[in-house]
Amino acid sequence: MSTGYTGWELPDDERARLLALFPQRYELLVAHHVTLDVGVPFGHPPPYPVAAEVIATVDDESGVQALIVALNGSTDRPDGSTFHITWSLAPGRQPVESNTAIREFGWRPVEPTPIRLIPRFFT
Repeated sequence: MSTGYTGWELPDDERARLLALFPQRYELLVAHHVTLDVGVPFGHPPPYPVAAEVIATVDDESGVQALIVALNGSTDRPDGSTFHITWSLAPGRQPVESNTAIREFGWRPVEPTPIRLIPRFFT
């Protein structure tokens, strides 16, 4: 059985707007989604609609940049990690490393910026 993940997609128009506010620091722009659950079966329903806003940033200064996102007022993901959008990466770095950067480097608060996200199942 194949698996995927659920979360919220960042639409192209929102991505462009956020890039003007939070320029990418590293070569690879990711800026794609906020993850909810990983390893869910194909056909798993998408998550619920949310009110979302970017509230902070993190940069490990060696190739991982992410935006911290509050969903319905909370940054706490059910798995114990933090809701975020992996923003940009240096070559050789992986999106999953955003979780480590958040834990090890903390957040730099920014003026809260509302964003529109689309509930999705990703493969």
